[in-house]
Amino acid sequence: MKKTTIAIAATAMMLSTTLHEQEFGTDDDAAYAALLWELMERERLSGDDALYGFPYEGVDPHGALLETFYTEGTINGHTGALIVKRNYGPAEVEFDDVIGDPASHLAALTVMFQREEGYDSDNQNWFWVKYLPDGTLDKNPAGMSLAGRVAKGADQGCIACHSSDSDYIFTTDANVSMK
Repeated sequence: MKKTTIAIAATAMMLSTTLHEQEFGTDDDAAYAALLWELMERERLSGDDALYGFPYEGVDPHGALLETFYTEGTINGHTGALIVKRNYGPAEVEFDDVIGDPASHLAALTVMFQREEGYDSDNQNWFWVKYLPDGTLDKNPAGMSLAGRVAKGADQGCIACHSSDSDYIFTTDANVSMK
């Protein structure tokens, strides 16, 4: 009886972990994030040839200073709203430091791309991704890639924070959504 209870508990835990891990950070999410990075490089929103704007004061968890770009992009025939936020640090970084040498202060790029209808209707179909400056995917402490429906259903994380705003976008009241 005791072995059966342990086996059932272990199986339930394994299934729970598997279902949770399927919510984001999958191979499909990583492949889509790679396509998104390529689009951002072509549009000069990321990479060595990126255009730069004037940074503004940031808030956690994004960075001490930020730059945000609003546009649209097309992946696999779908055109959606694209929001690219460059996150600069460390905490004590100064505006002139970032303006003078943005690449050396870039900590991450956090991106929202509005995918096709039905991708995640609960959350306005946003695809979330956090890249390191070289375009690789950042990972959470559990080792999951931060791409896809990041932290869907969790108490904190991309979706939990952004869903507190009706359009999921805190930095502007302009209609940037493609819905």
